[in-house]
Amino acid sequence: MMAAQRSMLELGALHYAYPLRGARRAVLRGVGLRIERGELLALIGANGSGKTTLLRLMAGTLRPDAGDVWLEGRSLAAWDRRGIARRIAVLPQAVDLPSGFRVAEVVEMGRAPHARRLFGSTAQDVAAVHAALRDADALELAERGVDELSGGERQRVLVAMALAQEPALLLLDEPTLHLDLAHQVSLFRTIGRLRRQRSLTVVAVLHDLQLASALFPRVAVLDEGRIVADGAPEQVLGPEMVRRTFGVAMEEATGIDGRRHLVLSGH
Repeated sequence: MMAAQRSMLELGALHYAYPLRGARRAVLRGVGLRIERGELLALIGANGSGKTTLLRLMAGTLRPDAGDVWLEGRSLAAWDRRGIARRIAVLPQAVDLPSGFRVAEVVEMGRAPHARRLFGSTAQDVAAVHAALRDADALELAERGVDELSGGERQRVLVAMALAQEPALLLLDEPTLHLDLAHQVSLFRTIGRLRRQRSLTVVAVLHDLQLASALFPRVAVLDEGRIVADGAPEQVLGPEMVRRTFGVAMEEATGIDGRRHLVLSGH
């Protein structure tokens, strides 16, 4: 089976289980998902629902027990690691930036999949690093040491490092986990801008339903290893879905902007 060429990523009936005390614990049970070029998708679900595992299958760092992942119409199993790294960048939950380096040097490490020399940078590398720092709003940090950065600044550097790969697909695993609300909103607005500027396809694993609803045009809900809802947030994130998936009672309210919002139920 081949995915349509116009799709960036297609997941076909993915199954995955982790070893557990001599047996295997099923995490994903027949997940199917199609992501078109340029889409911005939030993947949400309760802890243990399989979100991070699914992201790793998308990135090719795990192989499914059954089913397949197609990147641009070609099975991910047929790509080599360097080819995948040229097309897919991953922003994980937490990364320790290497101590003692300047920001520009760390961002240049993102050029590894494109390296043509064992030592030294090409003119193309220099241009790509400059563009990545600029687009991630981190150009003024270029000469700073990574040990001097705040949490929000470190996240901007990680985004720049991912952009230096010049990927077509950006995968984010809880990228706002250690950020305050202002930095969370700022990061996702930056990601949205980059998607338009660079024609990126973006998939982000999130816990925050309000952020997903406000900033993502498409939301997929993962529950006990299955996609149970997929669509526009106003269609997907209703009180009943939230109660079933997260076990939290919510109500709908209309804000002064006329948009529907979810709020905790008072009873």
